[in-house]
Amino acid sequence: MARKLLFIVNPNAGKKISDKLIETINNEFPKDVYYQIVIWKDKNHFKEVLDILHSQNYTDVIAVGGDGTVNQVASSLINTSITFGIVPAGSGNGLARSLKLSMNVSEVIKQIAAGKTEVIDYGVVNERPFFCTSGIGFDAHIGNLFATSVKRGLQSYVKITIRELVKYKGKNYTLSINGDTIKRKAFLITVANAGQYGNEFYIAPQANLQDGQFHVVILRPTGVFGAISLFVKILSKKAHQSKYIETFVTNDLSIIENGNTTIHYDGEPAQFSGNLTYKCQHHQLKVIVGEGFKPSLIP
Repeated sequence: MARKLLFIVNPNAGKKISDKLIETINNEFPKDVYYQIVIWKDKNHFKEVLDILHSQNYTDVIAVGGDGTVNQVASSLINTSITFGIVPAGSGNGLARSLKLSMNVSEVIKQIAAGKTEVIDYGVVNERPFFCTSGIGFDAHIGNLFATSVKRGLQSYVKITIRELVKYKGKNYTLSINGDTIKRKAFLITVANAGQYGNEFYIAPQANLQDGQFHVVILRPTGVFGAISLFVKILSKKAHQSKYIETFVTNDLSIIENGNTTIHYDGEPAQFSGNLTYKCQHHQLKVIVGEGFKPSLIP
């Protein structure tokens, strides 16, 4: 069956997608492969985009944008046979990096044209899909602040993180993992399907996109100096070796909450009330990958 691609472009993504990027797609994508580009104007326009997607027999759908765009487009492909690809144009680009897709537009267009594919897992938290990480605590707090920040990009993210680091306090959590109930005071809890948040910040470098399991990272309060030590390990892709981190492996868990809490799924903040239930959906999404793709950073 001949390939038929739909590029879904979010012009409001983290780096503010320019006409030049769209021009590059038009200039460099192979002319013998059918494709269409549709502009996703705003959140209210996405239903129209979905109508196009599901009515014209596309074989591949390519999200052009950041992690929020990737999450929403990929979520719309669940339970279909459509292949998912990414032209990364956001602040973190967590899934694109995990799939070894290039951050260079010309190079990633070549990867999409080559069409090398793998099938990966994804996670669900209270019926909301995520593909890299989800969690509560400090990272969800930062995600919430970053989402409302006027300035985007890595520099803004780091600035917000440093500012909040000295103010944020750990909280007490109760979790149900593999049939056991545990209680921990944690700075954050990250449920990792892939190993990184984005920008090569690996919170769980041993997480595997194809093993049907989450790596649940519980980070206890560290203090400022401990946070610096942990940050060094994250940058060197050795976070799992930190004395401040405890990791559990499971394909489903619950975090027991009594009130409203802020969570994130692939960096996108949301408010939930009550328990958070996570389930891993094994081998459910067909994705375009780069030549160097490995499901886990650590074999």
